[in-house]
Amino acid sequence: MSNSLPNLLLVDDEPTNLQVLRNILQDSYRLQFARNGQKALELAEQEQPDLILLDVMMPGMTGLEVCRSLKQQASTSKIPVIFVTALSDADDEAIGFAAGAVDYISKPVSPAVVKARVKTHLSLVRVEELEKTRLQIIHKLGKAAEYKDNETGLHVIRMSHFARYLALAAGCDAGFVEQLFEAAPMHDIGKIGIPDAVLLKPGKLDADEWKIMQSHVDIGAEILGDDDSSLLRMAASIARNHHEKWDGSGYPRGISGEQIPLEARIVAIADVFDALTSVRPYKSAWSVEQAFDLIRKEAGTHFDPVLAELFLTLEPQIREVQHNWAD
Repeated sequence: MSNSLPNLLLVDDEPTNLQVLRNILQDSYRLQFARNGQKALELAEQEQPDLILLDVMMPGMTGLEVCRSLKQQASTSKIPVIFVTALSDADDEAIGFAAGAVDYISKPVSPAVVKARVKTHLSLVRVEELEKTRLQIIHKLGKAAEYKDNETGLHVIRMSHFARYLALAAGCDAGFVEQLFEAAPMHDIGKIGIPDAVLLKPGKLDADEWKIMQSHVDIGAEILGDDDSSLLRMAASIARNHHEKWDGSGYPRGISGEQIPLEARIVAIADVFDALTSVRPYKSAWSVEQAFDLIRKEAGTHFDPVLAELFLTLEPQIREVQHNWAD
């Protein structure tokens, strides 16, 4: 049997029950077996199964105790546990879910139900792993951009925190806020595609060079692509739109107002503020007060006026971020 098949750990003190599960699952999965709780914990630690089917009523260590122990160990806490049990009333299920189980299958088991539940929960694990991989890719792309640009990695950390606080102040839901926090560091990834002669030029750019520099927003959106990941889609939206302005005078499309995606309007403020208050080869750092004055002045022209006003209320959080992530 191929080692690429998902690995399941089946736990039950009754050999007959294990045999029933074996007959249902053996054609699609690699299987391991344990007839008591201690053996189940040992195998879970050693073999790191993709999913565990666990009996509840076992002599010695019960399935509930096994599940709680699994969830307390970092190495096994992420393994999904499905209870397979004759205990099926609502109170029993509530206790099981509180212990950390992801699902219940009632005995006597139905082959179709067992196959469907196992497939569903393995799919959820795969989705989580894929999203984690995408997030790691985003972080690595951000690191690559830092090598190309003269801005420090601390800039993207600070502006991401600023963006997160501003999104919270604007009443955005928790999922949006956390996704914004992870996507914001990608705002300038397109600078990877800008020639060094333009990107690192110490003086003012001429008209042709400025046109080349502006292309970094479309390059960034192209790098991040039209992916099915909502995180990468948000990152691409930020990369393309964070230089648009509220009054329509920005680039690349000259869109205005709420045509500009919310995530890009938030990042525009966070990015400009941190650039102003950071030392660059061509300028000294502005004070928080000076940068606030500019944000206030350009509310309704460069920046979303509502978001700009909210940002000005975040001085304690902003100063804390600057302290924790100082260059």
